[in-house]
Amino acid sequence: MNTKPILIVAGEPNSIFLEIFFKTLKKNNFKKPIIIIVSKKLLFRQMKKLKFNFKINNIELDNLKHDLNNQSINLINVNYNFKKTFDKISSKSNKYISECFKIALKLLKEKKVTGLINGPISKKKFLKKKFPGITEYLASKTLKDKNIAMLIYNKKLSVSPLTTHLPLKEVHKHITKTKIINQVKLIREFYIKQFKKDPKIAITGLNPHCESNYKSSEEKNIIKPAIKYLIKKRYKVKGPYPADTIFMQNQSKKFNVIVGMFHDQVLTPIKTIFGFNAINITLGLPFIRISPDHGPNISMLGKNKSDPTSLLEALKFLDK
Repeated sequence: MNTKPILIVAGEPNSIFLEIFFKTLKKNNFKKPIIIIVSKKLLFRQMKKLKFNFKINNIELDNLKHDLNNQSINLINVNYNFKKTFDKISSKSNKYISECFKIALKLLKEKKVTGLINGPISKKKFLKKKFPGITEYLASKTLKDKNIAMLIYNKKLSVSPLTTHLPLKEVHKHITKTKIINQVKLIREFYIKQFKKDPKIAITGLNPHCESNYKSSEEKNIIKPAIKYLIKKRYKVKGPYPADTIFMQNQSKKFNVIVGMFHDQVLTPIKTIFGFNAINITLGLPFIRISPDHGPNISMLGKNKSDPTSLLEALKFLDK
């Protein structure tokens, strides 16, 4: 098969990611080859523990041009020293995870792969408060202006939070007219490039019921002026809508994307509607980056009971 591979960084070694990777690969109906950057020893040990059986095809960094398929696991090895197959998350894996991302970014920069899917990491242990999430971490490695956005994508309805991993008491400080405008621009560019579609976008308010009958209302001072500007520039936007009604079917079916003011305002309803059948796409990076919509989930570690749907959807998106 002569086509650019899909690249995966396995992420946190003590997570459920390799389990769902094995479950997804068993389906073995992907057109593009898949390459995973991971510790070969870790993958082999978890594979045996979870009772999967795959052949491993060792890949050298400078030899990605030869034909690949998914009959074996195509693996770029990064050494990682560990004792237990499944263990508690700690900072011991930080150097290993950094090296995995370093290799991935090199391949992406050289345009040798189709896009990046990354497994979960521990924000507390790996990012150490330097970045709110892996999205911002990748942006710091690849962008100058760091103008990025999170899109939780489903073909029926997607959402995009204006702010991501912030305490609620900090959210209002990070809502600006410029940020709303830039986020809508990124969403529109993505939909036109990927789907040849000019998306219809709803924008929520920040306050309950979009109430603006008090001093310093974000709806009156920031959100409405941003929407007015975007409409003037011929963007298909409407709002602000109260977050408690915009996800009702008679409302949401009118839109492709709902932009919310903070993380859980839009992620809670979209996960309730679609479960794991949604993927986290980072907009604004110089490559497509997707994160399956789950964390390390250490409570399920080694139990072989995790749902692979989100990784499956991520791979299907890049497999077009």
